[in-house]
Amino acid sequence: MKEIELLAPAGSFEKAKIAFLYGADAVYCGTSSLSLRTRADMQNDDLEQTIKYAHSIGKKVYVTLNIFAWEEKYEEIIEMAKTLQKLKPDGIIVADGGVMEVLKEYAPDVNINISTQANIVSMHSANFWYKNGAKRMIMAREMNKEQLKYIMKNKPKEMEIEIFIHGAICFAYSGRCFLSDFLSGRSANLGDCSQSCRWSYNLYTEEKNNPGQLMPVEINEHGTSIFSSKDLCLIKELPEIIEMGVDSLKIEGRLKTEYYIASVVNAYRTAIDDYKEKPENYDYTKYLEELNKVKTRGLTTFYFNDRENKDIQEYEGRQYNENYEFGAKVIEYNKEKSIVEIKNKLKLGDILEIIIPNKLEPFQFKIEKLWDIETDKEITQISPGVKGQKVKIQLPIKCEKDWIVRRKK
Repeated sequence: MKEIELLAPAGSFEKAKIAFLYGADAVYCGTSSLSLRTRADMQNDDLEQTIKYAHSIGKKVYVTLNIFAWEEKYEEIIEMAKTLQKLKPDGIIVADGGVMEVLKEYAPDVNINISTQANIVSMHSANFWYKNGAKRMIMAREMNKEQLKYIMKNKPKEMEIEIFIHGAICFAYSGRCFLSDFLSGRSANLGDCSQSCRWSYNLYTEEKNNPGQLMPVEINEHGTSIFSSKDLCLIKELPEIIEMGVDSLKIEGRLKTEYYIASVVNAYRTAIDDYKEKPENYDYTKYLEELNKVKTRGLTTFYFNDRENKDIQEYEGRQYNENYEFGAKVIEYNKEKSIVEIKNKLKLGDILEIIIPNKLEPFQFKIEKLWDIETDKEITQISPGVKGQKVKIQLPIKCEKDWIVRRKK
């Protein structure tokens, strides 16, 4: 069975480490101002650190330069290309032909991957980019499985194919949207999306024979999120995707938390490994149960199975997770008193789950004792308060640094 890459988001160096810890083969991260997630905390020093760390443990890093660039951006793009030529990531993700031309000149030793923003939906389009120097095609999320199978059967042997398997979907065609720029002056195509599609809108109908008598159209008291979509989830379809021979499976979410990354990556990592070991025993429901523990919108297979699928919209525009939240991250393990960085309020009696890398089932336990990090005195509860707030806690199993702990609400 062909090796397949599990590709995770990394909005920071710390998130990249979490992704690798929980089984990602590679991460993708942005630059400070030239990707479609400029709010992700990844400055050039962090980028260099991420690349060096990844290569030291045999992992890969792809860097996104996938904005649609105005002329005034190219001086900065040229400088970034020179920087990436020195840093040597495993690929640079682009959508703009002009940006690609700059990279070919100023970063000739780095592979070019074509972003999903380029809307590749055909073999003809893939071949165009391939002939112009791109190695990997990140296919549009609007494609269905039959179209993907056709690509896999007819592509050049050296061409790599990457697809999204999990995460947020833009209401716009492959994410190419001007709604945010129109409503808030923040361009999604320059990495500053205000997610206007997730907002709640007040809509009204007017009967033409009674002008001025407006009747509200609403889902709840906030109106309706008519532009908002559900999140993609292809855990059930994973065996079929693996058998296609796709090169890379991508998880969306550079702005997501370390908890989200750990949970989702761990679920897909164990699913891939379990299927490769015993394909006949694959049961997607147990992985889906884990995926449902993270904050997400409703889930959809989008167009993968059916181009006529209408179950893609999230009219209430909110994210769901009634039962679990990010509890803590392990800083230092000690048999008697371990140190964790808390992410939400913890108190005696709370039920926690330790997410164990490469193991689907978390270890559940109840908080029996807490100690103040400074005084070492026993306490009954603690709130985050400031960034990096720490506490001492009894952990029932040996844990490694950076393991993630979720709290059951």
